[in-house]
Amino acid sequence: MVVVTSRLDGSYLKCFEKMAKTQLLILDDFGLTDLEKNAQIDLLKIIEDHHERVATIIASQLPVRSWYEIIGEATIADAILDRLVHTSHRIELKGESMRKKL
Repeated sequence: MVVVTSRLDGSYLKCFEKMAKTQLLILDDFGLTDLEKNAQIDLLKIIEDHHERVATIIASQLPVRSWYEIIGEATIADAILDRLVHTSHRIELKGESMRKKL
């Protein structure tokens, strides 16, 4: 969402520069909607900038095998997932939502 807003207000390059300096990238609720073409390319750039340099956490309710469909373009999905999956530690949670218990 930050990237979309920065595209509108003209601060797109500054947004990417700022994100590249972060020590931890967190993508929360990944996969709630399919990615549009610009978002696919933006995500690839973000992942490339952070790959093997800083930590990345991705939280999603969907299994990784579904991410290809969410990303949309097969070539871009391959590039993104190749950088993420092979160097990742996956934690899959099971059970009811903690929000239900509260």
